[in-house]
Amino acid sequence: MLTILFDGVAYGMLLFLLACGLAVTLGLMNFVNLAHGVFAMGGGYVTALLMNRAGIPFLATLPFAFVVPALVGVVVERLLYRRLYGASPLDQVLLTIGLVLMAIPAFDYFLTDQPQQIHLPPFLQGRFELPGLTIGAYRLFLVVVCGIIAATLQVFLVGTRFGAQLRAAVDDRRVAAGLGIDVGRLFAVAFAIGSGLAGLGGALAADVVGGVDPNFPVKFLVSFLIVVAIGGSRGIAGAFFGALLLGVLDVAGKYYVPSIGAFVIYAVMVATLLIRPQGLFAKSGT
Repeated sequence: MLTILFDGVAYGMLLFLLACGLAVTLGLMNFVNLAHGVFAMGGGYVTALLMNRAGIPFLATLPFAFVVPALVGVVVERLLYRRLYGASPLDQVLLTIGLVLMAIPAFDYFLTDQPQQIHLPPFLQGRFELPGLTIGAYRLFLVVVCGIIAATLQVFLVGTRFGAQLRAAVDDRRVAAGLGIDVGRLFAVAFAIGSGLAGLGGALAADVVGGVDPNFPVKFLVSFLIVVAIGGSRGIAGAFFGALLLGVLDVAGKYYVPSIGAFVIYAVMVATLLIRPQGLFAKSGT
């Protein structure tokens, strides 16, 4: 039981890292970025290619898995996304879904459709046996790393001047610009952070999901949306607790009732949307 709970928490932490960028763009910036999974896929490919073709150790590839998608995110935001900040959600959905459908064949053409595997270093492959609990070294690594990132991101977005300026810019861009806030720079940095975190999440998820392939954005798009739906889209804390709940329910459901697979998490999502559409962990009235 404790092992299942721990594995569920580890998986939830990973889901948070993958989905928190979407929580930033959707919740704080009011932009429906369904191409978020493409940046996660990009980070996974960066790590896999650097390890398999350049011989770079796993941990040394992780900064690249963050930086490369972050830079791509800035370019995409400047060239495409900023043109649709004031557009309807349908326009944003159509654009970002189009990017997903373009990215899949592009990655397939240049990198083939075979999953790119990564090989963890020996110190992340072991397990720790405790009374009533078996802890995988890599699962523990995920919990620690994702926990640190979650805390840092919450402080950065809530307790800093940047976070306050970003929320002000989202509420009223014209007034924020009149007060001297560089709205364009704020949005570019926010997209860079969200895209970079997605890439880092994709790199860390590659081993858990059996490798990264061109269909990665489609496989996990629903998971990203469920995390935001359950946790609420108005902040990082809601996405964090929503991801933990989703991770535990998913792992426990597949262990105890494998015949119905992921039915449990979809049932929770539907119930949440019907009973508390703003999210289980969102503040009342948001």
